Amino acid sequence: MVEAILRVRDLRVDFGTRRGVVHAVAGVSFDLNRGETLGIVGESGSGKTVTCLALLRMLPAGAGRIAGGSIELNGRDIVELSAREMARVRGREIGMIMQDPMTSLDPLFTVGEQVRETIPQEEGATRERMRQRVMDLLGMVRIPDPASRVKSYPHQMSGGMRQRVVAAISLSSEPAVLLADEPTTALDVTIQIQFLDLLKSIQRERNLAMILVTHDLSIVSRACDRVAVMYAGRIVETGDTITLFENPRHPYTKALLSSVPRLGEFPQRLPTIEGQPPDLAMLPAGCPFNVRCPVVMETCRGEMPPRRSVGPGHEVACWLESATSPAALTADSTPTAEAGEAP
Repeated sequence: MVEAILRVRDLRVDFGTRRGVVHAVAGVSFDLNRGETLGIVGESGSGKTVTCLALLRMLPAGAGRIAGGSIELNGRDIVELSAREMARVRGREIGMIMQDPMTSLDPLFTVGEQVRETIPQEEGATRERMRQRVMDLLGMVRIPDPASRVKSYPHQMSGGMRQRVVAAISLSSEPAVLLADEPTTALDVTIQIQFLDLLKSIQRERNLAMILVTHDLSIVSRACDRVAVMYAGRIVETGDTITLFENPRHPYTKALLSSVPRLGEFPQRLPTIEGQPPDLAMLPAGCPFNVRCPVVMETCRGEMPPRRSVGPGHEVACWLESATSPAALTADSTPTAEAGEAP
């Protein structure tokens, strides 16, 4: 029986702005099992990174807040924890790899110093023992010659090596859940593959649960067991990777997949999604994708579609897939007049 280590239910995150309250995450729910990788995909501004920051309770102070929902980690709702209690959870039970290693590492300290300060202090641990632990962590992420690299500063290492150092820091306290937010963005293609293979290898060794946030669908197909597609702060489709790639059901998921070039096919022009992601401070009524959807119905403009199951582990939030959609309504055969306009 698969054990869920992380259960997120109806998570809502709000930001207070001069234009009013922005619902950056609006009712996100998912489970994450031990040893599993869940990919979260979507355009910029869809709520992927904010969701991860909420899981760590690292939202910008005074601006963002968890407005509702629960985050159960090992059966404990961490939303209810005090700041001191959460500090003991962060890093030890759930860690995170940020997007850009150059902004995650301090240029004034050596790599060894930055890894060492994140290692839990053991009573009676000697300086030599801590140094060995640092080298073990650098060796785990396959950094060559750890004994000399501990003295290096971040600027003396390549982008791929810096990202491996960030991974070592994130894994130093042996968390059960790892959040990887666009971990390959700053890397070239060949280094991306090496880094992903490294993460998967460590995951297998530790039975680590991982959330991988990315824009790159090729990374999702290579590294993820399940996928959650986000749009305007909501999950619009979720399912196992093979099913979602072979049988996407939401128009947004179909549009994302169709915009990726395929080997052996030479279209004159790749399909694109017309318009722009919606302004979260001025969302349209009904489904937030309705102003860009090529098969929009009248119901889509007035009511938010519920998520429903369309197969084992496969859920979609779309009126086209909903059993409650009025039978008399049919999808338009061409995009609506406002399909190319931003809300």
